[in-house]
Amino acid sequence: MITSLFVVEDTASLALVPENAVTFDTYLKDYPKLNEPRLRVINLCDTSRYLSQGYYCSLLAEARQHDVLPSVKVINNLRASGVGGLWFNDKVLGKDVSADEITGAHLVCMGEVADVRLKKLAQRAFEEFSAPLLRMVLSREASGLKAYVTRVSLANLSEAEQSFAQEVLASYARQSWRKRGASKKYRWEMAMLVDENEAVPPSDKGALSRFISAGKKLGIRIQQVTAADIGSLNQYDGLFIRETTAIDHHTYRLAREAEESGLVVMDDPESILRCCNKVYLHDAFNYKKVPSLRTEFVSDANRETLEGLQARFGFPLVLKMPEGSFSRGVFKVSSPEELEQVCRKLLAESALVLAQEFLFTEFDWRIGVLNGRALYACRYYMARNHWQIYNHGNKRHFSGGFDALATFEVPRKVLTAALKAAAVVGQGLYGIDIKEVDGKAYVLEVNDNPSLDHGVEDKYLGDELYMQIMSEFSRRLELRGR
Repeated sequence: MITSLFVVEDTASLALVPENAVTFDTYLKDYPKLNEPRLRVINLCDTSRYLSQGYYCSLLAEARQHDVLPSVKVINNLRASGVGGLWFNDKVLGKDVSADEITGAHLVCMGEVADVRLKKLAQRAFEEFSAPLLRMVLSREASGLKAYVTRVSLANLSEAEQSFAQEVLASYARQSWRKRGASKKYRWEMAMLVDENEAVPPSDKGALSRFISAGKKLGIRIQQVTAADIGSLNQYDGLFIRETTAIDHHTYRLAREAEESGLVVMDDPESILRCCNKVYLHDAFNYKKVPSLRTEFVSDANRETLEGLQARFGFPLVLKMPEGSFSRGVFKVSSPEELEQVCRKLLAESALVLAQEFLFTEFDWRIGVLNGRALYACRYYMARNHWQIYNHGNKRHFSGGFDALATFEVPRKVLTAALKAAAVVGQGLYGIDIKEVDGKAYVLEVNDNPSLDHGVEDKYLGDELYMQIMSEFSRRLELRGR
């Protein structure tokens, strides 16, 4: 259970904030209290001066192990430069809004803004500078829309802004901390990050609902959120990413911020960084002697390089972008002309491309590994008339069939290769893709955010699959809480 506490500078400001508000002097002298619930401190004091009440409020909150907004780090960042800067592309405003219409100063309170057209901009500002009250000044410049962000205190708000802040803070207090369900109390709060518009998400709705149910049984309240509405990560104990990850993406940024804030994160930023780049994986496979397909890195498309690839690999061979998911960015080439064309195309986007021997099998193994232990096993069959399990050019026959098996039914060499490959990455939740030919296993890649769909990966274990994953979260939360 988490309780929010609003801290203001003086008694005159108490009327401007929701209930459960105290002055800085009260917070200084009366907290922490004996057997108090876990506190989340919303610091509304002025933090513009070094060693001010607002500065000490956040500093003491961190020392008392209270979650606090803003953190001392955010205070120092904004005070050092005086202003934080963000650039936006005009597209973020939508087709019906021009940058000239919204230039000027806007109050951002807990990521909310009075002008709903600026919601995305306000949330981005709140994500970058997690403070309850921010002043965002928008200006139209030659290279785009610039937002200058400064910290602001209650005392510096206009009457209209104070009214808006009151409404937002009251709503925030109710929605985030008061709606708990009278009949059930949860020890832990977790955000499960999803993208409702994702064409091929890692988990379908059936799986997501089962994660939530499993969490309840273990005392974990799971809130399904998107990147746009996640708000401050400090209100949660854990972050479970069920959205396709990428390095240059909010999934990686949120994972990194969550880990820095002390949350239990799955998958953690290091796993995302390692899994999302096949260059790292295959180089690590070589060093750790993980059985894998013959792979080379390509950095140019000159004649000597291409002829060398033909001589060593023959045709067909596979070219891969370093980053990609669900078989995207993977191309089979069958002629010198096609090799040059695809290679040049990929090198225009990435400094390195992977060339890999082609090995056709009727199915690929997928071994799910959690914390170094094999959890589930599937055989994914190739999509109809295609050489991969996903065919992005055929909506009707997008993917092939599957078999879900017990891990003890998996050939020993496949299981051993999967565990060895997972150990290269870390101790998270991974899906290891493997080809098996003539009793030999070849690891294709390690996925940090593996597919977990109801009726597919859980076909053998059923609800126990979700319980196992949530139990690992619970174990890590317990360790963190000691």
